[in-house]
Amino acid sequence: MKILIIEDEIQLAENIQKYLKSNDFVIEVAENITIAAEKIDLYEYDCILLDLMLPDGNGFEILKKLKKLNKTAGVIILSAKETLETRIEGFNFGADDYLTKPFHLSELLVRIQALIRRKNFQGSTIINFEEIRIDIQSKSVNVKNIAIETTKKEFELLIYLIGNKNKVLSKTSIAEHLSGDLADMLDNHDFIYAHIKNLKKKLSEAGSGDYIKTIYGFGYKWQND
Repeated sequence: MKILIIEDEIQLAENIQKYLKSNDFVIEVAENITIAAEKIDLYEYDCILLDLMLPDGNGFEILKKLKKLNKTAGVIILSAKETLETRIEGFNFGADDYLTKPFHLSELLVRIQALIRRKNFQGSTIINFEEIRIDIQSKSVNVKNIAIETTKKEFELLIYLIGNKNKVLSKTSIAEHLSGDLADMLDNHDFIYAHIKNLKKKLSEAGSGDYIKTIYGFGYKWQND
């Protein structure tokens, strides 16, 4: 899962980044509205952690931009400014949750996980698709009640594909989801093909149907024929 932290408190941003990376999230950081706006223009995110008091403006500007661009990322406001009016304003602009500073990183993690489940999987920690069963919390995959071993990248790829069922995902979007803005530094996205190939092989050998479709010239799509 890919997260953008918009926070100008460097130490806090680094602490959040380190903690979430240890829980297998792909993390990007922006310390002001200008950088955050550029990233939102270029990339897609599962969740955005948004500070309201930024050096070059109010975080509400980011919420307005997300709405204007029809972005689907969930947003959790992180703010030391705790008033009913601020909370209501944030929700009216499209925020999904509000966490008051200071907070425990473990609580932030739970909020993020709950938000992503609501957005992509109707709040469930278990994903069932035909003969495939995925437990998001334990990061386990079963096909016909037989466990299969996946790497971290393969698991994230599987979740990303199923979460966007019947949508064509470009190699670029998959690369960005798995590697963040590091994807821009890669000469090509051949590693995506390798992950797709390995995941398809593991699912097939366990008795799964072929749900990962190659859309030549565009990318890949998860669908049930």
